[in-house]
Amino acid sequence: MSAEQSGETVGSIAELYLGNILYALELAALSLDEQNRPADAAFYRGIARKLAEARGREKA
Repeated sequence: MSAEQSGETVGSIAELYLGNILYALELAALSLDEQNRPADAAFYRGIARKLAEARGREKA
């Protein structure tokens, strides 16, 4: 059975695992902070912020 047949989409999977994705993005950002790469850390935190804000708008 393909992902299309089972109804799975990138969006549905990302929504299901959003908390895990946000956690992983923050771990990446923390690691980059430790490597003295603040711009890269900010990039990943920006992605996480956009995802969290989008989720908040969906819930509203």
